Amino acid sequence: MIKSTLENISHDQRIQRQAMTGFPVAGVEMRVVDEKGRDVPRDASAIGEIVARSDVVMDGYWNEPDATRQAMLDGWLRTGDMAVWDDEGYFLIVDRKKDIIISGGENISSIEIENVLVSHPAVYEAAVVGVPDEKWGEAPKAFVSLKPGAQATETEMKEYVRGRLAGFKVPKSFEFLEALPKGSTGKILKRALRDPHWAGMAKRVHG
Repeated sequence: MIKSTLENISHDQRIQRQAMTGFPVAGVEMRVVDEKGRDVPRDASAIGEIVARSDVVMDGYWNEPDATRQAMLDGWLRTGDMAVWDDEGYFLIVDRKKDIIISGGENISSIEIENVLVSHPAVYEAAVVGVPDEKWGEAPKAFVSLKPGAQATETEMKEYVRGRLAGFKVPKSFEFLEALPKGSTGKILKRALRDPHWAGMAKRVHG
């Protein structure tokens, strides 16, 4: 949907805005904030968590102060959705907070990398998770299932991603599987891929 104030924008700008998740409905306030609750730049690039408040957003959990403290930020509900926003108040959700990879202080969307991987003609499906990294804290690792009869190497996949995304978003490692683990609804279970790498280590603060 295009705001009435933007009716005269160019065709390309219209398509760009229509490709975003949207903007808040009347009566709802939304922001995109960093870990300290500060607004991230409205440049459609900086990633933060969506927080929201309104008369229809909860004030907290009944008789659960600890859960309320985790869910709320000074009266704003932490949604767990990571997004970017622009100067017109349009939001684009890029990932869930638990799936965002923080590598060397950079927020990396696992979904963005996955979308590039599945565009490769040999790839059937892919999942990207953050795994421990001595230098960067954590780094993206890709799990890939190839189409029947298709072949691809780790080097080939890295070069494919590098040609389409910034270098720091290129997975540091790949693992090729016949099939990725899924739940009863068919959704890929990223936790099953991520958790073995973090076994015995301190829990990631953002996931």
